[in-house]
Amino acid sequence: MIVKEEFLSKLRRYFSLNLYEVKIWAALLSRGVSTAGELSDIANVPRSRSYDVLESLEKKGFVVMKLGKPIKYIAVAPAEVLERVKKNVKEGANEQISRLEELKGTEVIGELNSLHTQGVELIEPADLSGSLRGRHNLYNHLELTIRNADETVNMMTTTQGFIRKAEALRPIFEKLKKRGVKVRIAAPLTKDCAAAIKELSPVAEVRHTEGKARFCVVDGKDLVFMVLDDAEVHPTYDVGIWVNTPFFASALNGLFDQAWKSMKPSKF
Repeated sequence: MIVKEEFLSKLRRYFSLNLYEVKIWAALLSRGVSTAGELSDIANVPRSRSYDVLESLEKKGFVVMKLGKPIKYIAVAPAEVLERVKKNVKEGANEQISRLEELKGTEVIGELNSLHTQGVELIEPADLSGSLRGRHNLYNHLELTIRNADETVNMMTTTQGFIRKAEALRPIFEKLKKRGVKVRIAAPLTKDCAAAIKELSPVAEVRHTEGKARFCVVDGKDLVFMVLDDAEVHPTYDVGIWVNTPFFASALNGLFDQAWKSMKPSKF
């Protein structure tokens, strides 16, 4: 059986299988029905492992064991396998979510909060900083920082960044507005982000700027800034810095306030 390594790698990634499992499964798909020994030879998998691998695939719903001697295995149609995997992933995720929800209000969370509080008290201010890699992680931390705002959120971003924030952060901005937190966002506003402007205008003050920067200052003390141009970097390689620094953050807030006065409301 000749199967490209790239194809096997995709199967491993999409279906969460190990190397032996994808080899055996691909071999069985090419045969339809086969014995463990035959599949071992075709897939170049040690015969001593082939039975364990087939048992694992059977539990996951990829194969069916055929009654009789010698024992043979039947490949389940790929479309059906896909549906089974989706169902298993959903069930597993729901179960995990339920377990995590049960932790709320328990002693475990209380002890974790206690550890965190005590730990923060021992941290030097200069240590309250970190590097954030990947846009997904950036937005997770940005959401966390903004959610805890008490007074102000000042943000400057790019055109595409503005569109992303309208989609990802609008629910957070809505909650902040109800709490009386003032949110201001500056970005190069074009026709491309007209829909995003309409979404964010009720919950944040939005103004146009010709400048190009990516940062967010919360309450004049927490600063998150991105070091790369989002138009020139893949989301996976985007990089940001988070710093808890009232001295620098308040200074940047002052500069933002001065620039804000000269910015104009959106035309769209």
